[in-house]
Amino acid sequence: MPRVTLEDIRSARERFDDESVVRETPLERSRSLSEASGANVHLKMEHLQRTGSFKTRGAYNKLTQLPSTFDRVVAASAGNHAQGVALAATKVGLDSTIVMPENAPQAKVDATRGYGADVELRGSDFQAAMAHAQTLTEATNVAFVHAYDDPDIVAGQGTLGLEIYDAMPSVDTVIVPIGGGGLIGGVSTALKSLDPSIRVVGVQAEEAATVPDSLDKGIPVEVDHPQTIADGIATGGISELTLSLIEEYVDDIVLVSDEQIANATLILLERAKQLVEGAAAASVSALLSDDLDVTGESVVPLLGGGNIDMSMLQIVMTHALTDRCQLLRLRVRIDDQPGIMGELASVIGDLGANIRTVRHDRSVEDLHVGEAYLVFQIVTSGSGHASNIIAAIEDRGYAVEQVE
Repeated sequence: MPRVTLEDIRSARERFDDESVVRETPLERSRSLSEASGANVHLKMEHLQRTGSFKTRGAYNKLTQLPSTFDRVVAASAGNHAQGVALAATKVGLDSTIVMPENAPQAKVDATRGYGADVELRGSDFQAAMAHAQTLTEATNVAFVHAYDDPDIVAGQGTLGLEIYDAMPSVDTVIVPIGGGGLIGGVSTALKSLDPSIRVVGVQAEEAATVPDSLDKGIPVEVDHPQTIADGIATGGISELTLSLIEEYVDDIVLVSDEQIANATLILLERAKQLVEGAAAASVSALLSDDLDVTGESVVPLLGGGNIDMSMLQIVMTHALTDRCQLLRLRVRIDDQPGIMGELASVIGDLGANIRTVRHDRSVEDLHVGEAYLVFQIVTSGSGHASNIIAAIEDRGYAVEQVE
């Protein structure tokens, strides 16, 4: 099996001769996340790359080494690898065709085309896009650029590990999201080769988790149709190459829920002033989870991408605000009489909350004749405010419940 070494990663870094393709991204301390976790937290701001993610590193390292017999490259991607390959190909003078799932965020499709690629939309997930992409590489002048199952790609991603170590050689723990494993494979190889005492923690979304079973069985295990708001790490599988690197260099794997990812996205936006996609927020959700103890450590969560689709951002924010009770849905049982909606609206308004929507439900089995439910969607300042609203409605004699 091909291997990736520290020397491979250092050689990749030397190829990064154009800052318009790959630049060294900052490492910035987060006071709020440090206080929340009890650690000294520095964020690796890789989402500030030109393409919005780390993927250009591996793609540029790969394409700068292609023999001159190739004049076109093909890749499959849910979005970030697509943009990385498109930009790298254009910079080295190659044509590119990128196959993306039909449900890929439109912003990522448009950006990929903007970097010079031809884009084909095929299938409902990454696996389907990959299958089609591989049919386009029969010509001898076409090279396939895999998102993670390639030593050159892994070595390029591993340059992030060199940057983290150079900026903070005293780092104790580095937290890395895992999709196909190319990023954590490269980063962990670099860090562990430089200092074996550094702890490397991988993070996967619960509904797209492939690494725990793969480690248990000793072979790559796939998940069919992974469902998570962190679309950048919903690859559904890893490779033998990346699994071998994870087995050798990664210390822990943490699984996080979509609710945790949504909350981390909102925390990063509110407190760190950074807008990232779910795959990047996964590292911070692991930092804040009960499954990872980093008390007293110097910790670097890696923010790998910032290419969040605006419709996905709305979904993520709705999840996070609902979890915080800042977006509250209440169902109130009433006698279906004139004036009651106005009474309840006044109760809610007097407490400084804003009613976003309200509806009557009259055709519900458990209602008696002449009864109805009023379902309010309310914007509050948080859980304490929400509790006060519920208490005030109950004080008026109404039965009220919080609903999803």
